Amino acid sequence: MPEFAIGEHDFLLDGRPFRILSGALHYFRVHPDLWADRIDKARRMGLNTIETYVAWNAHAPEPGAFDLSGGLDLDRFLRLVADAGMYAIVRPGPYICAEWDNGGLPAWLFRDPSVGVRRYEPKYLDAVREYLTKVYEVVVPHQVDRGGPVLLVQVENEYGAFGDDKRYLKALAEHTRDSGVTVPLTTVDQPTPEMLEAGSLDGLHRTASFGSGAEARLAILRAHQPAGPLMCSEFWNGWFDHWGAHHHKTPAADSAAELDALLAAGASVNLYMFHGGTNFGLTNGANDKGVYQPLITSYDYDAPLDEAGDPTPKYHAFRDVIARYHKVPDTVPPPARPAPTPAGVLGDPVRLLDAPDRWGTWEFHEDLPAFDDLTPMPQLALLRTTVEGERPGVLTFGEVRDRATVFFDGDLVGTLSRDHHERAIPLPRARGELLVLVEDQGRVDYGPRIGEAKGIIGGAALHGEPLTGWDVLPLDLAALPSLRPSSPSSVTGAVAGPVLLRADIDVDEPADLFLDTGEWGKGVVWLNGFALGRYWRRGPQRTLYVPRPVVRAGANELVVLELGTMLDPAARFVPRPLLGHTEA
Repeated sequence: MPEFAIGEHDFLLDGRPFRILSGALHYFRVHPDLWADRIDKARRMGLNTIETYVAWNAHAPEPGAFDLSGGLDLDRFLRLVADAGMYAIVRPGPYICAEWDNGGLPAWLFRDPSVGVRRYEPKYLDAVREYLTKVYEVVVPHQVDRGGPVLLVQVENEYGAFGDDKRYLKALAEHTRDSGVTVPLTTVDQPTPEMLEAGSLDGLHRTASFGSGAEARLAILRAHQPAGPLMCSEFWNGWFDHWGAHHHKTPAADSAAELDALLAAGASVNLYMFHGGTNFGLTNGANDKGVYQPLITSYDYDAPLDEAGDPTPKYHAFRDVIARYHKVPDTVPPPARPAPTPAGVLGDPVRLLDAPDRWGTWEFHEDLPAFDDLTPMPQLALLRTTVEGERPGVLTFGEVRDRATVFFDGDLVGTLSRDHHERAIPLPRARGELLVLVEDQGRVDYGPRIGEAKGIIGGAALHGEPLTGWDVLPLDLAALPSLRPSSPSSVTGAVAGPVLLRADIDVDEPADLFLDTGEWGKGVVWLNGFALGRYWRRGPQRTLYVPRPVVRAGANELVVLELGTMLDPAARFVPRPLLGHTEA
């Protein structure tokens, strides 16, 4: 069997120098029926390796669960990498960042406030070891020295930006080896002396993450990694987007020049991202550096292969650069073709406030719970209580995480948003039924707020006094597409949420589609029961990507949960993605 090792200056495959030309492709962000296509396009760009994170919370949504089916079938993904004649790098975390909800850490892990976060703490480490054991049961048989594709396994992720607990890193490395991983172990950090020192251990191979200034950054890495191959294991060739901000684009020529400088220095590379994919469902993360900023649904990342798997100018520019150093395949993928543009009209409204009992099961709580106090944890919940006062007052929450829409006797009072640090709103009357729809818009994926609770934190007060006696209705979002009206009906003009709407969309044959949500407010979309993700008129993203395997020839059922105000109930599809405000 082949052997992969770290030599004095190079990676060595069967004793011969081997340069890793890798691209990041997260299997959990791509429909599984499209994995082979994306891997093949990486090969045709000249790459020889596929890198992926493993998202702990995707595989283990509840304690004791570990799902390896469908889009989480890591074994199948690694087999497809091998079938393409390529190698693999696996980065199981346990923390991955990746602009993914909670950085990949399961929210249930932190129900117990004594559990540590990314440090040597027994309860946290017990859970991490259980998780890693499950991952390595899949990965170990796929190692290159057993005839598989896996060359490297990473320990933790950019740990130097978070902490410096060497005992924690050592425990992870030891468990990785004890689980049967024999290939070299790596760490990655931004190339500053402080982070490179804090984020690794002697015996683990340090790599760096950056997107420019290769010569200077590799010199810093070399100072902390005196021997062995230099590697940029996150070459940032694009960037991610937040709701309400601009769409990031990096000129292909500039990115290609930076890649050229990196390869000219003799370094190995992993492109972050080669193909970003999509935060399907409600899996997007968020950043909070004083202002909470949730990520959009698209993870296009301005990558060489776009969200729909089509080559971009950056793809061809990178391929030309790689061809200066290594042989590339003779053929390239065809250019993107315009997508079909079917249409339909949304109707059959099911309004949440008309009959909330149809949307879930009420639970009574004397004190208002956070989402993390509920099992299973919701991402959307309706809160209800009765106000019996002598005069109108101001409703105050401890903290809103992340969006709370307030209704009084069925009338909209207003919305409180975390990104505006809002937590108080006046009620119009002294007596009535108070309803609050609370949305988790994505857990923070980077920094000290990882693992924080969601929902309403610190309870509610009226006239400065605690407001108690709450009914809580967690919404089971997976069940919503099957919720139908008692009798069919149409809608015209603007539609106020929260409301569930549906339409039949006729398509001649399966194809990638781009759903235009520009005239809708804020919500979630499903096609044929597959959760496409969130939309928000705030932008910059205007279209939702629909993967071809989700689409059927003939009738397709589109279901929309509108939480805000839909200006036009038309369901329109456009020929190409619209991810920025300036796109026409």
